[in-house]
Amino acid sequence: MQIHAAQKTVSAGAASTKIEETEAAEVDPSLPLTGQAERNSSMWQSHQFFASSCKYSPYSSRIANAFGSSVYTPAIPYVMYDFQISDTIATVPLTTYALGLSFGPMLSAPISETVGRLGTYRYAVPISALFTLGAGFAPNIAALCVLRLFAGLFGGAPLSVCAGTSADLFRPKERAVAGTLLLYTGFLGPAVGPIVGGFVTQHNGWKWSQYALAIIMIVSYIPVLFLEETYLKIILRRNAKAESAANPHAKPAAKALLLGILLITLLRPLKMLLTEPIVAFLALYVAFNFAVLFIFFGSIPLRFESVYHFNRGESGLVFLAIGLGCKLAILTLVILDKLFYQEEYQKRSMDGQLGIVAPEHRLWAAMIGSFGMPIGLFWFAWSARSDVHWIIPALAIVPYGWGNLCTYVSACLYLVDTYAALTAASAIAANGLLRYIFGGTFPLFTITRATSLLGFVALAMLPIPWILYKWGPNIRAHSNFETNKIPE
Repeated sequence: MQIHAAQKTVSAGAASTKIEETEAAEVDPSLPLTGQAERNSSMWQSHQFFASSCKYSPYSSRIANAFGSSVYTPAIPYVMYDFQISDTIATVPLTTYALGLSFGPMLSAPISETVGRLGTYRYAVPISALFTLGAGFAPNIAALCVLRLFAGLFGGAPLSVCAGTSADLFRPKERAVAGTLLLYTGFLGPAVGPIVGGFVTQHNGWKWSQYALAIIMIVSYIPVLFLEETYLKIILRRNAKAESAANPHAKPAAKALLLGILLITLLRPLKMLLTEPIVAFLALYVAFNFAVLFIFFGSIPLRFESVYHFNRGESGLVFLAIGLGCKLAILTLVILDKLFYQEEYQKRSMDGQLGIVAPEHRLWAAMIGSFGMPIGLFWFAWSARSDVHWIIPALAIVPYGWGNLCTYVSACLYLVDTYAALTAASAIAANGLLRYIFGGTFPLFTITRATSLLGFVALAMLPIPWILYKWGPNIRAHSNFETNKIPE
């Protein structure tokens, strides 16, 4: 009853907004902001500099947040010693941070689609840095868990908004390279976090894992100072502020707007996860791959320290293999984009179809990369032995990192192309919800030596992108949300 009333209030206010009615004929809010600026230079005269400054803020925010998910893992033995707790309890702060990262986008994504992207970048990261700094002064494990939870909650807020910003700034033709670099930063953090965490905790104790994270968050905030709003719908509303002020019915009351956000838009990512097969299956696949990454945070140091007698800093260096795999994934994604998506784009442009390409052409990297994860997992499981040189299991992490990033970037680009700018952030938030829930909880109960079992699960999930490539157009046609209905 309340939700229905809120829907009526918000929709009634929106219907009476003359601004959106008069500007709808001139501007399509689903198109990238830079394209709109080219069509209407008076709307944004300095869009070139503006777009350039916008590009770096999401990158820096994602690096800091992803770094925070892994920098804590080398500190677990020192937390165990200081607080006299078991390894499972010492892992809980990793879980609470990941859970915060999962629920933060659930809140920020729909809010960003209602009031704009800028507030999330401006306020979430500093608050997360304060909670992270407080975690370094935690007097007990309970305080550490709670502070890490809120650090993740606010730190994760920009994660899904980044997808919306990308949809705001880039046309589909440009989105592959920009999206690949943006999402790569989410894996750059986990690759570097164990290295930094390993060395700073080895010499200074576990508290410095949080101090280092807080410093990186502060540095990553610098580009945000130059960021301005990117969501076109909000820009148009603000540009017509004088007209809105003259008409008291031009926008709904603040109370009604807040009720609409709380009861309607916050439920959108969850609704998409439960009702949209594309979102659900890709979320499940990506979440499992991400969970394996979090399991590696604990199993790789354990394996290399127990079998090959590495110290904490040296075992962190093994994670450079993930970084190498991710760099190969970037190369793969760019090449496949040029071979398939760009070729299809040019073909449709020549046919007079305005270069509009079916989203399924984004899935080529996921289809090919789906083989990398089971290969890497089986390779690592069967080679990490004392009679095998340490470089062999270390190299096994490369195909895993390659396949993981290929799948993740491809899935995100597919979601953004399928649901466009208006609901892309909610689709990504739904994906992130499962991703970080799996990533945070799996290390608590997964046996670190059951890598072969994880390989078989990865093998069972391998067909998902292939199925979506084949039947994706039909699934999109029956979606309850506004999607790209172009057939393959």
